[in-house]
Amino acid sequence: LCRGGLAERLCRLQNRERSAISFWRHQCTSDAKIPSDKPGVLIVKILEIFEECTIQVAICQQLEESPATLSSEDAVINAGEPILKVLFARETAAHLKSRPQDVIHIYPPWQKLLLKNADVPVIMNTYFSQKVLLGEHSEEAREKTYGLTKMLVRKNILSLAQAFRLEDPDEELCQESSDNQVACAPQIHNNRDSKQHPLAQNAVNDSLLEMVESQGAVGWREVQVRVVIQRVYCLPAREGYRSHIQGNKPLWATSIINSDPPNVRLCLLVQDAYGMFSEVQLQSLSSADDIERYCRRWEGKFCCLAGMKILQRTTRGRALGLFSLIDSLWPPVVPVKVPGQSQDSEVMTTDLPPPSFCYILTVQSGEIHVEVDEEEQISNLYQPPAVHGLKEILQINGCNERCSFWAQVLYLKLQTKHSVPVNQREIWLFVTDSTLQNVVHTTPKVVALSVAASCVLTTEITEALSVASRLIFFKDALWGNGRIICVERTVLLLQKPLLYSAAGADLSELTGPVRLDELDSTTQANSICAVRGTVVGVNENTAFSWPTCDRCGNGKLELCPQDRGLLYCNQCSEVVTSPVLKMQLEVFLSCSSRPQSTVKVKVWHEMSFTILSTVRLDIYEVQSVLGKEVGLLNCYVHSATSHPNCVALEEIALL
Repeated sequence: LCRGGLAERLCRLQNRERSAISFWRHQCTSDAKIPSDKPGVLIVKILEIFEECTIQVAICQQLEESPATLSSEDAVINAGEPILKVLFARETAAHLKSRPQDVIHIYPPWQKLLLKNADVPVIMNTYFSQKVLLGEHSEEAREKTYGLTKMLVRKNILSLAQAFRLEDPDEELCQESSDNQVACAPQIHNNRDSKQHPLAQNAVNDSLLEMVESQGAVGWREVQVRVVIQRVYCLPAREGYRSHIQGNKPLWATSIINSDPPNVRLCLLVQDAYGMFSEVQLQSLSSADDIERYCRRWEGKFCCLAGMKILQRTTRGRALGLFSLIDSLWPPVVPVKVPGQSQDSEVMTTDLPPPSFCYILTVQSGEIHVEVDEEEQISNLYQPPAVHGLKEILQINGCNERCSFWAQVLYLKLQTKHSVPVNQREIWLFVTDSTLQNVVHTTPKVVALSVAASCVLTTEITEALSVASRLIFFKDALWGNGRIICVERTVLLLQKPLLYSAAGADLSELTGPVRLDELDSTTQANSICAVRGTVVGVNENTAFSWPTCDRCGNGKLELCPQDRGLLYCNQCSEVVTSPVLKMQLEVFLSCSSRPQSTVKVKVWHEMSFTILSTVRLDIYEVQSVLGKEVGLLNCYVHSATSHPNCVALEEIALL
């Protein structure tokens, strides 16, 4: 706020007002009651309550005296005193929890407003109001009478266009009727058909902002708003959803295969006819396995939201991930309505600024939440994911851009920083596609992308990645600072979506063998490459070997109890007659592609135990390794430094 400006002064005034009201209410609680014989105290009895434009309107009868010793039904009513229309702000109404027949004391400074062509005076500025408790146990008696159910207050739906007289003169003004109202308290209207759901009689609105303005943050119980589902995804719950590492399996395999079912929440990104977005957080799911089915059934379809309440109003600065997804859907592909204009008038969306805020909505228990019309055709407002090739994505100059692509996963690796909890570690996927494999020396043939812990993976995806190389559709990944990241609201699928726009991108599948970039001066850490060279040294201090089961691969063999000369596998419960010897060596290579660098490669050798029957398992001949030519080894680059000029590699097996 500008220092000394009107907005800052208004903010201070509102803060002082809230403090004064809170202090006054605290005084009421401490002193049990404030004397009603103070000058200027207005005593009224509520006859009827309804709500309009977030203000609670009470039709009241003024009382001559406080019915401190009388019941509310026996309160003295002055028939000559006119009926009053008392306005209570939302906060005041929530504090009073008034019902018809309640008696309210309104303390100064209340004000009376006399309207032209209206016989009923309006009482405003009723912040200092107190409900009269008739008897010591009146609250307990009230709860026994009405139960704990919240009274439904009739709401007169008044659109902003009506309030500011922006409707076309030819259109008829909406009349107040039961079609756009909710029933009052059950004790007033008992003849309502209980078999008919209240939502069935309500007119459907098409403006999220109008619903928020008219219904407020506490929830929309009696109105529906019609929106288009642009995206379906899952967000993780606060609890961690990746398991801890167990057993003797590789780090990445354990975290992918044995991950516990995530506690996730199904979410919709919806857009109304005016272009405004909201994120709707639906029920929690034990896993995200149904997300692909929801995407196919719901995306692009119209739905009606009811029973919503506002969880948060967020802005671009506080939710960069959400607004990067919204920006990828802006501007709309078809003209949208403009607030303040006729419902039929439309304007080209190229002139509209992108949204600067978004409401996060959540469901209220026991309500009808989302009604998706799956039989209806795809909305013209829907924007399917725009699919690009990886080569095109790497040439994007922007930051925090959402992108969708179809790629082959070649290798995956779990982050191994011990300072980061296991359930918060990211996974690195190394992917490629035809646009990278078919080019020569202009772009890398393989791209490393990270999957953040906040990106929800389905069981189908994790199991597929742990078995073999698969084609994966990455929807709404984030590109920025030279990296592709799968974050919240990114969806990984095994099948292409039903609708997507390719925009001329080459989406052909790979036909030949996959090629990796060879090690050279441009190779960076956390990448995979192919290396060739001559072995010039062996690190004897780190070399070791061990036998494994030739059936299950168990690396923890024991001596057979019956024959100490044989090995025994506990997992197979059988004697291992032909174990496979695994050996780890760190060798130093002389590479022509990087002649000035020290290239250290950790290699894994598997050879038949029968070939080495005359060699002890803990002894090997260094001379048999030196001078050997190493062909194209697929390696992961752990580090690549210039001072000292050294490259640390590890031999890997591609999926």
